[in-house]
Amino acid sequence: MTRGAGTATAAVAAVGAAALWGTTGTAQALGPEGTQPVTVGALRILLGAMALTLLAVAVRPGSTPAPVAAQRVRVPQPVVVLLGGLCVAAYQVCFFEGVARAGVAVGTVVALGTAPLATGLLGLLLAERPRRRWAVATAGAVTGVVLLVSGSAGTGGRIDALGILAAIGAGLSYAGYTVAARTLLLRGVRGLVVMAGLFVTGAILLLPALFSADLAWLRSPAGWAMVLWLGIGATGVSYVLFQHGLARLSASTVATLSLAEPVTATLLGVLVLRESLSLLTGVGIAVVLLSLLLVAAPARRRGRVDRASARARP
Repeated sequence: MTRGAGTATAAVAAVGAAALWGTTGTAQALGPEGTQPVTVGALRILLGAMALTLLAVAVRPGSTPAPVAAQRVRVPQPVVVLLGGLCVAAYQVCFFEGVARAGVAVGTVVALGTAPLATGLLGLLLAERPRRRWAVATAGAVTGVVLLVSGSAGTGGRIDALGILAAIGAGLSYAGYTVAARTLLLRGVRGLVVMAGLFVTGAILLLPALFSADLAWLRSPAGWAMVLWLGIGATGVSYVLFQHGLARLSASTVATLSLAEPVTATLLGVLVLRESLSLLTGVGIAVVLLSLLLVAAPARRRGRVDRASARARP
């Protein structure tokens, strides 16, 4: 497989992971009543950790991209796993708290807008300098998300400062576990092992949330179906795709491609939940998709062309 084809496959994998994440809202909407978002998030991470661990044990090691750029900050590997797992757990708590306090529209925009920017900055620790095209595509994608969510939101109320801070915390947490995973991949750790390690750590940290939770809704078939999908499909399978993309693309690029998540969520809301699609939302979806195409398109190899031209000159 050529490098260009491998990069394209990695981009498709990253977008596929984001598309699976976008099913979580619809899955919860179709689930039983009486669920609490943080409890559902904890169960999702727990089941996802089990699935990723089984895959890491069952799947034989394949060809892994060789470690590349030297890392500017050398943190011991167990510390990287702990920090990444902490970010996995923190994302669940911060995102759901941000959405509950600030509203779905504001919370989603703040979290998803913060994530790629924070990932680009943290990626500097891995000597991954964001390129101009990434900056343009990310700005376009974030603008598209703002339009998309604004078109889907009703009239806004007051701004909750704690909700905004929690949503920012969710974006920073996403950046944290993405860069932690990328760090381990660059050190040659197998992708499935990386994901299993981060999610097992996150699941352990979230276990206390289940001790005092009311899990009576799990007795229903709809409750089990929701948790199984969120744990296996929207977590286990999605992070298999995520690690494939992250092993071959920079952390900042993968973070920008993850903005396909709200597009999937919106389309499922229209097709499955019979929600309305406004013109502003449609424009936002188009802007996000165009921005993702920009960041996923292979870069032009201008240097090679320039050198060839120079050799051809008399």
